[in-house]
Amino acid sequence: MVGKKWLKLIKSLHQKKYRTQHQLFFVEGKKVVHELLASKLEAVLVLAYPEYIDDFQDTEKAVISPKELQAISALKNPNGVLAVFRIPGENPVATDQWMVALDDVRDPGNLGTILRLCDWYGIEQVVCSNATVDAYNPKVLQATMGSISRVQVLYTNLDEFLASLDIPIFGAFMDGTSVYECEWPKAGVLVMGNEGKGISSEVAINIGKRVSIPQFGAKTAESLNVAMATGILLNELRRE
Repeated sequence: MVGKKWLKLIKSLHQKKYRTQHQLFFVEGKKVVHELLASKLEAVLVLAYPEYIDDFQDTEKAVISPKELQAISALKNPNGVLAVFRIPGENPVATDQWMVALDDVRDPGNLGTILRLCDWYGIEQVVCSNATVDAYNPKVLQATMGSISRVQVLYTNLDEFLASLDIPIFGAFMDGTSVYECEWPKAGVLVMGNEGKGISSEVAINIGKRVSIPQFGAKTAESLNVAMATGILLNELRRE
């Protein structure tokens, strides 16, 4: 059975400061846990209901009761499996391929979806401003559907980082050149902004090409969700 110290530790990992302190995060769900166990991520502990525990081999594991899991889960209806992993170290940024940069994206669902989109389109690195939501937030991880194991996420001073690069930098703006008229190079940076404010002026000064997604419907329609816009832009970028 799982010990009380582990239950207390996992409960603390709901908060960013404890994830940072312990360099640990947790994910939930049998499918996602198996996917991350098969990746390069280092597993620390798998907790599972008795009927699932034998599905996990070659890893530290313990049985957990529904009541115990309910107390530490980030889900309203826990599904029987939870695993703790170490937060991986950061590798150097590769400037010979496309990367996505996020300027103050705050919604966990948006970040998780963007990471999943990057995984789909073969974007291996996402560079985030320090104000962007933590990639190891349980809600972000739930939205990534396992993509966190294949996409590296780095946090830094974004305007200084972009200023240091010597590759094309594209940014999403309402008044940019139509995405359908853009010529995309083989490598570069695609910058996406905050849900309400877009790309900040500090970051914008480093962007060489402003791109937009043209609107064909009613002018009263709301602007596109940042994750949806990222998907459209990545699709056009890869189509080139």
